[in-house]
Amino acid sequence: MSTPSEPAHDRSEPDLSVIVGERRQLINLAYRLLGSLAEAEDAVQETYARWYAMSRRQQQAIESPGAWLTTVATRVCLDLLGSARVRRERYVGAWIPEPLPDRTEWAGARAGGGAEPADPADWVTLDESVNMAFLVVLESMTPAERVAFILHDVFRYPFAEVAEIVGRTPAACRQLASSARRRIRAAQAPAVPTAGQAGLVRHFKEAWEARNIEALVDLLDPDATMIADGGGLVGAVLRPVEGSERIAQYLIHIAGKAPGLTLLERTVNGRPGLVAQQAGVTMTVAAFSLTGGRITRIWAVRNPEKLSRWTEAPARHTTRAGTKSSG
Repeated sequence: MSTPSEPAHDRSEPDLSVIVGERRQLINLAYRLLGSLAEAEDAVQETYARWYAMSRRQQQAIESPGAWLTTVATRVCLDLLGSARVRRERYVGAWIPEPLPDRTEWAGARAGGGAEPADPADWVTLDESVNMAFLVVLESMTPAERVAFILHDVFRYPFAEVAEIVGRTPAACRQLASSARRRIRAAQAPAVPTAGQAGLVRHFKEAWEARNIEALVDLLDPDATMIADGGGLVGAVLRPVEGSERIAQYLIHIAGKAPGLTLLERTVNGRPGLVAQQAGVTMTVAAFSLTGGRITRIWAVRNPEKLSRWTEAPARHTTRAGTKSSG
């Protein structure tokens, strides 16, 4: 509150709206760096805690609050990436990045009134840098490679600024990003149009619902791999299931053990995917990678801690496994 002897607004004081307005950018950055929205939110929260822990004079001395927040958030993420490697070595089974729904399928978007969802998950831009295949490749990188690549190649920071943020030379950051880029190219499959992806995933869903093992095998690449993430909290195969026939047999086995399983066509990290629900509760979110008209990778996220963002899909997408789809 101002007094008669004080100006109503100190022009040198950082604008609160500017500070708060950086949150979306920070969430986008942190999710790509960490592969977990929960961890991204924690990292951004820690970043803001450090900002507000400073005195007003210290805040006023910062020429670019946005750049300061980005630097701190990146360094917090870098620390988290180091500790995450240790945690994931103790993780039960495979660790898969946290899947995100499309804006239109987010809880807040369905609450009525057309209001923007309040949850930061809706603020993550679902572009090619967050599709599941891309995030999985990022997981194979060292923390330094991942940070240099995301800052430069995704967010377009010049290497001079990347170097200041991560505390390395521009040349070192350029080498890190180049190494990360080679990993991406080595793992990158030819692009499949979204319509083609959606059609293939729909056929896969229908074959699974009909328990048609031959159709499933035909839709899967002979060397396809399925990976499940239960986190030790729910049942999930601990090792990758490899080969089209083994995957098809496993899916038929799962359908037989889960009567009434409902399959929903949903967007998973910006690409066509499937959601499996029982009694309206999301049990699994599946993301796919496709090459040459066949499915090459399936990532099935079953860890309930990674599924809190998901809600029931519109009724028109609903069919039940074990019954023939009406669509």
